[in-house]
Amino acid sequence: MNFDFDQLFDRHHTGSTKWSRYPAEVLPMWVADMDFAAPPVIIEALQQRLLHPLLGYSVAQDDLREAIVADLWNKYAWRVEPQELIFLPGVESGFNMALKALVQPQQNVVVQVPNYPPLRHAPGHWGLNKVELQFNAQADGTYATPLDVLRESLNGGGALLLSNPHNPIGKVFGRDELQAVADICVAQDAWIISDEIHAELCFDGRVHIPTASLSPEISRRTITLMSASKAYNIAGLKTSFMIIQDAALRERVNHARCGMVDSVNPLGMEATRVAYSEAGPWLAELKTYLQANRDWLVAAVRSRLPGVTINVPQGTYLAWLDCSALDLPDPQRFFLEQARVGLSAGLDFGDQHQQFVRLNFGCPRALLEEGITRMEQALVNRKL
Repeated sequence: MNFDFDQLFDRHHTGSTKWSRYPAEVLPMWVADMDFAAPPVIIEALQQRLLHPLLGYSVAQDDLREAIVADLWNKYAWRVEPQELIFLPGVESGFNMALKALVQPQQNVVVQVPNYPPLRHAPGHWGLNKVELQFNAQADGTYATPLDVLRESLNGGGALLLSNPHNPIGKVFGRDELQAVADICVAQDAWIISDEIHAELCFDGRVHIPTASLSPEISRRTITLMSASKAYNIAGLKTSFMIIQDAALRERVNHARCGMVDSVNPLGMEATRVAYSEAGPWLAELKTYLQANRDWLVAAVRSRLPGVTINVPQGTYLAWLDCSALDLPDPQRFFLEQARVGLSAGLDFGDQHQQFVRLNFGCPRALLEEGITRMEQALVNRKL
C-alpha cells in the first residue's frame, strides 16, 4: 500500500494545540504532534464505532489487551500478560502516579537532561529531590549516560525517570548501556520509570529494547509507559498504558490515582486496538518517510544554517539544534520573530540548554523545507 505523507492539511480552526499557539503566519514546528493524517484503518474503525451512538464510561476489552500483548511480542519479543496493563489518559499521569506511590521525600529522582519538560517537572509535584544528570556528549555526535554519576545520585534508592527513545535528543539506548543503567538501579534499590512512548520510531535498522524486557529482576523494579499516540499520530485521543509485571507493584502504583487520574475514552481505546493490530503497513511507510525527512533535515541544517549544529537523531521525529555559535540571547524567540517559525525553547528541557531549540520534522516535506527556508533567510537578514 502507498500512503500519502506529502498531503497538506489546514489545521487552523480545528482546535489543534500545535496550530493554535501562534498567529496564522507562523509555521509551528514545536510540540510532538505530526502533521499527517492518522492511519486510514483507524479512521475507518472510529467511523464504524460511532455507528453505535452510546459513548459512556468504558473499560478495556480483552481484544485491546490481546492486541497490545501480541504487538509487544512481535516487535520486541517481550512476553507480557494482559492483566499487567493499566490504562491511563496519558503517560504524564503514569509517571506522576509512580513517583507518588514509590519515592520517599528523602530519596532522589534522577532525570537525564535535556529532557521532556513534564518529566523534568514531575518530581516537584510531590516535593521530591530532583537530580538532573547531564548526558556526556561523544565525539561521534552521540550521547552517553555518566554511569558513575548515576550510581552516586541513586545512593539510597529513589527512581530514575528514563526517556527511551529520548526526547529531545533522539537517542535510542543500545542494549549494553541500557543494561548498565538498569543494573545500577537494581543495585541501588531504585525504581525505573521508563517513558517509552516513541518506541516504534527508531531509524537505521535500530529496534527499541523495553527496559523491563532485560531480565525478570529488572522487570520487578520497572514501570513502563507506552502509547500508540506518537507513532500512529492519535495523541488527541488520550490513551496510554502502563506495563507493570510485578503484581504487588502494579497494585501499589494503581492506587496512586488519588482521584486525579480518570478512565480512558472509548474512541481512544478503539483507535489503540486497531493501531496495534491493523496499522502496521502504515507505520512501516511512516518510518521510511520520517527517516528521509531526518536525512534531508540534517543535510540542510549543516549546509544552510551556519552557526547551527545538529546531531543525527536515532529515533523520534524531533531534532535538537544547538544554536550556541549564533550568539543569540534567545534562539527560540529569534526564529519566532524573524523567521516566523515556532520551535520549542531549549530552556524548557534543561536550565543549561537556553542555546538550543527543538524542531519537529514529523510533517510533509514541503512544510519542513518551508521551515528551513524561513530560518535560513532570517540568518541571512541578520548579517545584512
